[in-house]
Amino acid sequence: MTPEELLDAYEEMALIRRTEKAAHDLFMSGFVKGTTHLAAGHEAIAVGASAALRPDDYVFATYRGHHHAMARGATPEECLAELMSKATGLCQAKGGSMHLTKASTGMLGSYAIVGAHLPMAAGAAWSAKLRGSGQVAVAFFGDGATNIGAFHEALNLAAVWQLPALFVCENNLYMEYTPIADVTAVPNPAADRAGGYNIPGEVIDGNDVTVVHEAVSRAAERARKGDGPTLIEAQTYRHFGHSRSDPAKYRPAEEVERWLKHDPLDVARARLEAAGVPPETISERDRRAAQVVEAAVTAAKNAPEPDRELAFTDVWADGSATWRT
Repeated sequence: MTPEELLDAYEEMALIRRTEKAAHDLFMSGFVKGTTHLAAGHEAIAVGASAALRPDDYVFATYRGHHHAMARGATPEECLAELMSKATGLCQAKGGSMHLTKASTGMLGSYAIVGAHLPMAAGAAWSAKLRGSGQVAVAFFGDGATNIGAFHEALNLAAVWQLPALFVCENNLYMEYTPIADVTAVPNPAADRAGGYNIPGEVIDGNDVTVVHEAVSRAAERARKGDGPTLIEAQTYRHFGHSRSDPAKYRPAEEVERWLKHDPLDVARARLEAAGVPPETISERDRRAAQVVEAAVTAAKNAPEPDRELAFTDVWADGSATWRT
């Protein structure tokens, strides 16, 4: 990444981080109903990967998918309004935190069922291959999904059919509250399984946006050339608990401290300063991100409630569930 590209990536990560903090604060203030799974700490994976993709590529994410939605074009206002069940929300208050979707930018959804979207990504990649479109489909998933049958089924089909698919594991060390190392036979739950399907597997630093960008760029180029799927394991760490009700007391203090010292924003800032970017230029990007999120919070709070008459639109392909009842 050039210094200017890295500076843009830094600002986008700062925007996502502040949006996640706003979501947490809004929930604690009673403005957000239902659960939320925050991705603070994971920003470099979404931003680095998205910067390496084409605008028409497909992205599938998990219920911890706010960062992917924003990296693929969703605004903080759209996301926060969706969390607050407002009419201006990304899914018009029908999706909530766990189902952020923006199909117009290739963000084909966040999925609450662990691993369920991996075969869907394989299907999207198959479609791209049949059409000769040059698109790739990327499935982002957590370490817990590597022990789900759909993970293995999707990898097998993608390998057999040489699909233009990328499988990116966001390994934050915990499947909800259980350390992934306690329930997995191999040290690297995603990458160490790649050999079983005869596809490349790579472990990378998921907190370094430049490293993520380079790895996804290589994998995407390989997929577009017709050489099939790649499995990337991006090591990262979440700053909050699994969900809104989890204080994450099960994590050792020294582990938390070690990972917080390897914050994606700090890593990017260090790279920028090493490249000669003035600190005040970086700080200005921080201020700009703060202003955008502050305005987004105000706009989302003041947005109208959804029209109940539209509750059954956009639910089925035909636009209504009426004929089904």
